[in-house]
Amino acid sequence: MKIISFNVNGIRASVTKGLFDTLENFNADIVCFQETKAQEHQVEEALNSLNGYNLYSNSAEKKGYSGVAILSKSVPIKVWSDIGIEEHDTEGRVLTAEYEKFYLVNVYVPNSGSGLKRLDYRSLWDTDFAKFLAELQKVKPVIVTGDFNVAHRAIDLKNDKANYNKTSGFTQVEIDGLDAILNTGLIDSFRHLYPEEIKYSFWSQRFNARKTNAGWRIDYFLVSESIIDKVKDSTIHNDVFGSDHCPVGLELSF
Repeated sequence: MKIISFNVNGIRASVTKGLFDTLENFNADIVCFQETKAQEHQVEEALNSLNGYNLYSNSAEKKGYSGVAILSKSVPIKVWSDIGIEEHDTEGRVLTAEYEKFYLVNVYVPNSGSGLKRLDYRSLWDTDFAKFLAELQKVKPVIVTGDFNVAHRAIDLKNDKANYNKTSGFTQVEIDGLDAILNTGLIDSFRHLYPEEIKYSFWSQRFNARKTNAGWRIDYFLVSESIIDKVKDSTIHNDVFGSDHCPVGLELSF
């Protein structure tokens, strides 16, 4: 089984930048999108010529903002939006699909914002999201994927010292939040397989960051400890363009 996750930075814009060719090349069983920036009917319109997948999406109340979607070749047992907390559930950030052997959670974690204006909210989000994942894992294993908007360790971004506790995405509060999520029984699949590899999944659109590879690894596949032995590979496809992020992938064998 192959799963791909991609923050497309606008699903409609991504389609014009070769998204369908990218999907054809991957031929994944499941694809997760973040930051669709579209209402559900607009996501459906953007992808309506794509064959072979069942589409599920969750959009923010605010138009042109946030949003996640799942494409799945097989029909999941159940699909639902959000985490059941009103304060979080207006922004279209979580979509969960239940399969026979696992839950798949597609997430677009809130950005702490310029000047760290949303850092307190982000901390609350991480706490509540960790509780949501812990409850799911009482039932069956979980695979969580998406844009977590945090580099976990210094190896996960180019300029760690310049950004630590100054820039959204690499504050101790956000790092602690991801630690709490992992402590529910999840493993960072890429770092598990490649403990020393330097590879990034996001580059700022300023300062020629992608050209100079001044990037961040903020897109993850987190996998329950109970099925980490089923993971055959965890990949970062930094040769794929069309967004300020690149796709990440997970291959499993059950």
